[in-house]
Amino acid sequence: MRVLSGIQPTGRFHWGNYFGAIRQYIALQHHEQAFYFIADLHALTTINSAEDLRTYTWEAAVDLLALGLDPAQATLFRQSDVPEVTELTWLLMTVTQMSLLEKCHAYKDKIAKGLPADAGLFTYPVLMAADILAYDSDLVPVGQDQIQHIEVTRDLAQRFNHRFGSEVFVLPSPQVLESTAKVLGTDGEKMSKSYGNTIEIFLPTKKLRKKIMSIKTDSTPVESPKDPETCAVFTLFKLFADDTAQDELAARYRAGGMGYGEAKQALFERAEAYFAAANERRAQLEANPQEVEDVLQAGARRAREKARAVLDRARAACGLGR
Repeated sequence: MRVLSGIQPTGRFHWGNYFGAIRQYIALQHHEQAFYFIADLHALTTINSAEDLRTYTWEAAVDLLALGLDPAQATLFRQSDVPEVTELTWLLMTVTQMSLLEKCHAYKDKIAKGLPADAGLFTYPVLMAADILAYDSDLVPVGQDQIQHIEVTRDLAQRFNHRFGSEVFVLPSPQVLESTAKVLGTDGEKMSKSYGNTIEIFLPTKKLRKKIMSIKTDSTPVESPKDPETCAVFTLFKLFADDTAQDELAARYRAGGMGYGEAKQALFERAEAYFAAANERRAQLEANPQEVEDVLQAGARRAREKARAVLDRARAACGLGR
């Protein structure tokens, strides 16, 4: 069973990225054959600076390795290091109906807002389909809002297989990521780069504490009881604490006499301890950049070998080459 997922390098990873997806990617690597790529080609639809793209791509690789992605268990590579995927994208384009792409969320949302949409955004789902199909992926971990992309992938694979009378592509299935982890930003809304409310995973201690202390709370006086279930600080604290610690802090909320500053300090201490080993590992990787590059290159070789075999099947099916 092969698992595949890609992560866009559009900025530093934050708590929402980790608890919403990365933690589960790392868990899956121990049970399945996993391919994870840094989607730098996809990122070109939003990043216009070469320097930024290179930096974000590199930082993504370092972060993933520091957080526990094991090159002995999973294949990690840059999307752009596997050119077979872009050729496969073109082959899939020839069986893609315009009407199908017009229904895709990202394109529809941008058009609805009156924003300009380029061909990269319009054909984005086809490149994503090629990413998935190139490795004979069985499972693709996605959020609920990404299921449409898997449906598009399956549709294109079936169209190609039917048109050329050959079972070239494996039909993937989505594995919906757990939605139990509610990750709020500093403003109490869903944590997202687009909202500017993120808490990055690898912040220096002082900056981490400053971010946590900036989390929005209400004006309930220190001496008054407080409802932990309506407090963003407590919601985030639950990500890092076991049931006993949660119960203890919740009791202090309800008893009164505790200010939000104390709760924020408790969150800071838990979060710092939770990511301490990852921070140490990250420092080691930063000091040995060749180790990271070696992982990416080894991953690209394995990914290209698999993608080449799939592309050769597709080329033969549609009559390309000898």
